[in-house]
Amino acid sequence: MSDSGTLTKTDLVALTGVNKHFGELHVLKDINLSIAKGEVVVVIGPSGSGKSTLCRAINRLEPIDEGTITLDGQPLPSEGKALAKLRADVGMVFQSFNLFAHKTILQNVTLGPCKVRKTDPKVAEQRAMELLERVGVANQAAKFPAQLSGGQQQRVAIARALAMDPKVILFDEPTSALDPEMIQEVLEVMIDLAKQGMTMVVVTHEMGFARTAANRVVFMADGEIVEQASPEEFFTNPTSRRAQDFLGKILKH
Repeated sequence: MSDSGTLTKTDLVALTGVNKHFGELHVLKDINLSIAKGEVVVVIGPSGSGKSTLCRAINRLEPIDEGTITLDGQPLPSEGKALAKLRADVGMVFQSFNLFAHKTILQNVTLGPCKVRKTDPKVAEQRAMELLERVGVANQAAKFPAQLSGGQQQRVAIARALAMDPKVILFDEPTSALDPEMIQEVLEVMIDLAKQGMTMVVVTHEMGFARTAANRVVFMADGEIVEQASPEEFFTNPTSRRAQDFLGKILKH
């Protein structure tokens, strides 16, 4: 890929003029956002500000009403095989782990590569074990999700997303369903991924993670991107009243 000085070469995800309604509710209002390869973008804001919808729009779990979203320069396909391929390129980690209860941990991680990527089962298994090792749950490979703690299940979900070798991983409030003592173990895996250059979009309430791992903080309120800045800038000197109020409320705790 030659670098001809155009920005589009490094923009992995680009949203332009994106609008989304749920009935009367305008949940995404003219969203313009681009995410560069290797960038960690943390999306924060009050509940109901459109953060999760934004996240889900990037892999078409939520269709949009207007605007365009591109991945690696290609517009998002709307259905069929092309959409399945897109979903393979965009990993997703949900707040409720979404593991298959009747499959072992190892099977959960190998399923996607075998089915979608047509990876040889032996190769998929070896790679899955490496990833489970990486997230610290390799010794749980033969167990079923219900036998693991929430923190362990979420780490498996991250391994499962990585197994598809995605271009970007979306995290939709990955720690909000966890007990406090499990949050850190999941965040540590995410911080590690960020250090290794994984492109990540993370919707979270964990301000410590935003400060530590983000390249950029995007603050949303009422379906709009109100401001975006580096973590240092955003947390020390937010420019909008909305962000100042929001930070005032949460940083007091």
